[in-house]
Parts: sequence; C-alpha cells; structure tokens
Amino acid sequence: MPTSVLEIVDLGDGEIVLQRAEDDSDPLVRIRFSDESRVYLMDNTLEVARAMIQAGIEAASNLSTVDEAEEIEPDTAPRVLH
Repeated sequence: MPTSVLEIVDLGDGEIVLQRAEDDSDPLVRIRFSDESRVYLMDNTLEVARAMIQAGIEAASNLSTVDEAEEIEPDTAPRVLH
C-alpha cells in the first residue's frame, strides 16, 4: 500500500477532518463539535481533534499488534471441555 500524507483540516463550521493531502476524495475521519462544545473548549477544537485522531491511530495500532501476537503465540493454556 503506498504511503499517503495526511492532513487535519478545520472546515470552520465545527467540523474537523482527516484527509489525504492534495486529494479530493472523502475525508478518512470527520469530527464534528457542537456550538456548546466549541464554547466549552474555548476554540481549542483543532488541538482536541488532533489528540482524538492520534489516540484512535494508537489504539488501532495496539489492536493490530495484539492480533499479530496472538497469531504467533497461540493460546498455550490447557483447554477443558465439560
């Protein structure tokens, strides 16, 4: 799979997207903040969205690592059938 450059873009209407740079395709991720949450976050929505996206990427990476480890090391605990 070719590597893509990704960018986080604030669309200015409370929506922040993760998309491929220089690509007109649909965004990979959309985060929409309500007016109330934007007031609460004091216009720090871009930083919050970046942290949310980063956490999601890390979680997906961890899940992938766990799945690979399970394939390499099958469950060695004895199995009991009653």
